[in-house]
Amino acid sequence: MNVLGIDVGGSGIKAAPVDMLTGSLLADRVRVLTPQPATPGAVAEEISGLQQLFEWEGAIGCGFPAVIRNGVARTAANIDPSWVGADVAGLISRATGCPVSVINDADAAGLAEMTFGAGQGEKGTVVLITIGTGLGSAIFRDGKLLPNTELGHLWLKGEVAEKYASDATRKREDLSWERWAKRFSWHLQQVERLFSPDLFILGGGTSKKHEKFLHLLEVDTPIRMARLFNDAGIVGAALATSLP
Repeated sequence: MNVLGIDVGGSGIKAAPVDMLTGSLLADRVRVLTPQPATPGAVAEEISGLQQLFEWEGAIGCGFPAVIRNGVARTAANIDPSWVGADVAGLISRATGCPVSVINDADAAGLAEMTFGAGQGEKGTVVLITIGTGLGSAIFRDGKLLPNTELGHLWLKGEVAEKYASDATRKREDLSWERWAKRFSWHLQQVERLFSPDLFILGGGTSKKHEKFLHLLEVDTPIRMARLFNDAGIVGAALATSLP
């Protein structure tokens, strides 16, 4: 079975058809800019354009930057607040004419890594953290997803963690890798205290620069770098169509 995976982000929307058996992309990934403002109608129109570009008529899986319950957005992170309460799955389905499954974007990346990447075959408690504009998270217990954890919204040093320790903050405050790693370590230590994970997986765009900071992190839990990088969101979005 093949599924069109779509990864909606604050700055870009990426898509590609995915082979569900191997996790491989069946065509080159296509990226378009996220419309500004990223209202429901504008985003749905861009997704419809991607579906037409691939001439897709089958199932679509969509990773979305929000807490998702039963296809409905309950929050809006890095996207227009008018999405709160919107039926994301229904809106995209009407725009494309295809059956649509929607999942939190970090949960999508986690599903991809647990199925085809760095977490494949891992048992116990695995926590994936995506590092980028914010701090996304996905938690798995014996391979099963606990959805919508949003650990980047935990309170840390007087503000939410992703405002204190994300890569966007590192760039905005012009932090050295050493200073940023100290902040990010505090976030990981807080997650350790809450969940006692057996493994951290670090993903997101910043994970590709791991040689600059991995040796600086101060945690007891083993750390493994994500393997799917920019394809994780697309692959995991496709996998969402197979969730119960």
